[in-house]
Amino acid sequence: MKLAAALILTTALVLGGPADAKRNNAKKVRIKAADQVAATNLTAFLPPPLTPDNTWDLDLSDGGRVVIQLRPDKAPKMVERIKTLTQQGFYNGLDFHRVISGFMAQGGDPKGTGEGGSTLPDVPAEFNDLPHVRGAVAAARANDPNSANSQFYIMFMPNMKLDMHYTVFGRVVSGMQYVDAIQKGEPPANPTRIVRAIMGNDPNVNTPPPALPVAAPAVQAPATLPSGAMDQSAPLPTSGTPQ
Repeated sequence: MKLAAALILTTALVLGGPADAKRNNAKKVRIKAADQVAATNLTAFLPPPLTPDNTWDLDLSDGGRVVIQLRPDKAPKMVERIKTLTQQGFYNGLDFHRVISGFMAQGGDPKGTGEGGSTLPDVPAEFNDLPHVRGAVAAARANDPNSANSQFYIMFMPNMKLDMHYTVFGRVVSGMQYVDAIQKGEPPANPTRIVRAIMGNDPNVNTPPPALPVAAPAVQAPATLPSGAMDQSAPLPTSGTPQ
C-alpha cells in the first residue's frame, strides 16, 4: 500500500509540475494607457474644426440665422460652388420653395419651381460617407447624378436611403430651430426666404442684412414634383432640368 501511494504521489507531481510552472511563468497581459487612448480615439470620425472660411450663414425672413459648416474635405466642388454663388449674392431673396414636414426644406432656385439653377455649369457628383442625418445639407439635383447646380436641401429628420445618391456638403451647427420653422408646402403659401447668405469670413457677417422687398404670391410648382413626405426616396423634381 505504501508503495502504491508513493507511486500515485510521484505521478501527480510529475503531471502537475509543468502546468504549475507554466502558470507561474505565464506573462500577464496588460493594456498600456497609450493603447487605451488609441482604442478610443475618435478624431477620424469627427468633423474638422469650424472655421470662418467654411461657415455658411443663412439669415431667414422668418427671423434667425442658420449656421452651416461646409465640408470641402468631402465635397470640394460643391462647396466651391456655394461660396462662389454666395459671393455673387445669388441666394439673397430666394425662397425655400419645397418644404416637406418630417423630411427636408429645399431652396436655392431662382425660378422658385424646382427647375432653375445658376448660369454656371453643373457640378459633378461627389457622393461621400456623410450621412443624411438631421441638419445635413446636400445638393439637390435632377435624375442625372451630375446635374447639381445651385439648389440645396436641409434635412429635418434622418433618411439614410438618400446616402450615396446625393452630395452632402455640410451640416447645420447652429440655428436648427429656425430650419424647423421654415414654412411648409410645395410650394408654401407664404414661403420663407433667404434674406442674406454670407460666408463667415465676410467683413459684413456681423452687420444686419438689408430688408427684402415684398414677395409676389407663390406660383404653383409643376405637377412633376414628387407627392411629398410619403415618398422620401427622392427629394428632388424628376423633370431632368438642372437642380
